Amino acid sequence: MHQLQQYLHRVFTVDLRALAVMRIWVAGIILTDLAIRATDLEAHYSNMGVLPLHVLHQFGWHPYHFSFHTLSGLWQVQAVLFLIAAVAAGCLLVGYKTRTATIVSWILLVSLQNRNTFIAQGGDDLLRMLLFWGMFLPWGKCYSYDTAKAPKPDLLQTSYFSAATVAYVLQIFLVYFCTALLKNSPEWHTEGTALYYALSLDQILMPVGKLIYPYPELLRFLTLTTWYTELLLPFLLLIPFYNHVWRLVVVGVLFMFHIGISLTLFVGLFYLINIASISGLLPKQAMDWAEKKLLASFRRPLTGQFQRLLKDFKSPAQLRLEFSMQKPPLNKRQLRYAREGFVTFVLLYCIWWNLSGATAQVPAMPDSTTWFGNLLRVDQRWGMFAPAVFKDDGWYVLEGRAANGQLIDLNRQGKEADYAKPASVVSMFKNDRWRKYSENYLFVQYEFLRPYYCNYLVRRWNEAHPSNPVKELQVVYMKEYTLPDYQLVTPQREVLCICANLP
Repeated sequence: MHQLQQYLHRVFTVDLRALAVMRIWVAGIILTDLAIRATDLEAHYSNMGVLPLHVLHQFGWHPYHFSFHTLSGLWQVQAVLFLIAAVAAGCLLVGYKTRTATIVSWILLVSLQNRNTFIAQGGDDLLRMLLFWGMFLPWGKCYSYDTAKAPKPDLLQTSYFSAATVAYVLQIFLVYFCTALLKNSPEWHTEGTALYYALSLDQILMPVGKLIYPYPELLRFLTLTTWYTELLLPFLLLIPFYNHVWRLVVVGVLFMFHIGISLTLFVGLFYLINIASISGLLPKQAMDWAEKKLLASFRRPLTGQFQRLLKDFKSPAQLRLEFSMQKPPLNKRQLRYAREGFVTFVLLYCIWWNLSGATAQVPAMPDSTTWFGNLLRVDQRWGMFAPAVFKDDGWYVLEGRAANGQLIDLNRQGKEADYAKPASVVSMFKNDRWRKYSENYLFVQYEFLRPYYCNYLVRRWNEAHPSNPVKELQVVYMKEYTLPDYQLVTPQREVLCICANLP
């Protein structure tokens, strides 16, 4: 038992300053995500958009999901919720009432993601899980308003261990190990053609990806390197000796890995979320060096510029809720045991969820147990390009027949409809949310989405162009199925939706 405790402490102890860096990064990503989503309040979150509430509840709602964003179909109500979420994320960023800010941010993030699951990607799952484990981590102990205003900040000891640190480190392990298990097609681990197929998708191709695309041997090497990195690299986190060295290797490799992804593929905030997730792994030695070389004015116990900036700052709303009870239901020790027990249970549940979904060697979770994961949204599947890469590439032509009889493309600001391949397909998407929606729009199981997208496009166009409204709209997909070995293929015209007899 003593040896097990020693092992756990060596492997799963984290530095409070690294956790603080992760907190700041996560809060910044939440604010960025809200800013991007806010440009589509009506389109993605209101009844006037592509997913009215009745459609969500009929086709895309889980009975154990919760969402404050589904209380109204008005975009104005969504704007208020966005503002509350931004305030909570701002508090999380500066470390003001950190635990409360984390809880509120997690609740509102889950609520927002549940409102429209058809624009979600894998990074959203990871961001949600970082906030969930963050509720049980002391990531407000450093670089925070809370610490700067504390009467006796005690940060001489920055190492920290708990069930939550175990959960956090194992969560990172599961993300990469399970995505490798899910990538079980030959194109990943034998043929080495997965990256060729990924870079053949013009909808996500970035400049560096276009640069390396013509070199098949390089793509094969990078494919196999990616798969083995995801499969084996996480195990370095579990080595008990020289753990700080192995962590630096993991952080360094994954940092370069995700920078590489961002330069080759259009993945939205995915790469930033993953980089944020590994920042909490930085060992004590790395944070000591960073404080000495880079953060001299922020040294613990926050007596430098950070302390001076915040010592005279007063909260604009000095609200304090005090609940007086003659006798607390649980003392601090009992509360700690209850918290540790709950975190341990959720961690084991997540491990089971991940492994049962990634390998047949682990028994599948019974349907009677999945409600818990869906309620807390600790459900997760790290299946980027798994088990194989999507082959249906192409581009959209929003073919509208205007009142003057001209065929125009709403996707190109009303220019004459042109079915030739654009110079940059990826640039046709406003942001990654729309790209993901357009990807899901193709699937037969999401056919119910199509008429609402059609109606939304027509309404927006006709409101902006009352002198030349659209009388008919066809959502056309120029399908270009990817063939092996750079074989050329003739795009096929597929009509996904028709809105006719419009006023």
